[in-house]
Amino acid sequence: MKRLGIGMIGLGLAVKPHALALRELTDQVEFIGAFSPTAQRRREFETTYGLPTVSAMDVLLTDPRVDALIILTPPRTHAELALRAARAGKHVLLEKPIDVTLEEARAVVEGVEAAGRKLGVVFQHRFRNGAKTLRARLSERALGDLLSVSCSVRWWRGPDYYAQPGRGMLARDGGGVLLTQAIHTLDVMLDLAGPAKQVSAFCRTSVFRNMDTEDIACAAVEFRNGAVGVIDATTAAYPGYPEQIAIAGTRGSAVLEAESLTVNLMGEAPVKLEGSMAGGSGADPMAFSHEPHRRLIEDFVDAVRSDREPRSNGRSALAAHALIDAILLSSRKGERVEVEST
Repeated sequence: MKRLGIGMIGLGLAVKPHALALRELTDQVEFIGAFSPTAQRRREFETTYGLPTVSAMDVLLTDPRVDALIILTPPRTHAELALRAARAGKHVLLEKPIDVTLEEARAVVEGVEAAGRKLGVVFQHRFRNGAKTLRARLSERALGDLLSVSCSVRWWRGPDYYAQPGRGMLARDGGGVLLTQAIHTLDVMLDLAGPAKQVSAFCRTSVFRNMDTEDIACAAVEFRNGAVGVIDATTAAYPGYPEQIAIAGTRGSAVLEAESLTVNLMGEAPVKLEGSMAGGSGADPMAFSHEPHRRLIEDFVDAVRSDREPRSNGRSALAAHALIDAILLSSRKGERVEVEST
């Protein structure tokens, strides 16, 4: 079978796990080239990963060998680049978030669909072993009816992280801890438990940072299946702790902590699946394995070849955007808010 031609746009912080994954997938993909408008980044990418670069983005958009583009640029550039790629006939694997609001994210999804291309979203936490195992158990209704679903993302980002120009500002990132960091855990929580119905929330900016987005957020949430829970997210919890999703049902409970899973069912011995606790919770946001990225890219490649939707596709990714928008709106209005259906 012909290898899928892949190009990449953006060589910033997010590039490492993608590059490492692509180097291991040479039997499935042909890496055509990567583009950054910064020549130094292109040189560093070639030296570090031994992969080629191109001097202009149009080279990737017009090259018939390129079947799909991985886009790793800042959020406010996503819509323009994803739609240009799709209209040029390229499938798109887009770094999270899709865009900075649910409305804008939905427009990207619809635009790529209208072009007849596949849209994958980089929510690689869905491909961790613990998350995959728990999702399978939930699909079997092993925990019974869900009663309580909560998540906690108590991370730390130090001064060096926020020293990058525009980091944490609406103009560059489009959002704070919810859209930039906690969105991964929120996505897994929703992938496991189903969509949220309504929230009541508070969002704040800590004394550590001079920025116009939140680095502290908490919310009470009701899910459409009737479960209730809490969301606790911050990048102001030094030195940073593994993110956690806790689910309780009528037949037992489960705790997913980073990549480790514990399931306790009534009348059965506890089941534990050990995994890495290093999920980028501390000062180094890239301190994690690239294995989930490799699995995500493999799934995306197979989806293009098989003409099916990727496991982490644009439509399914909208649920996290809807929840984040509702949390931010609830905090601004000081009242309970309905989460828009996606």
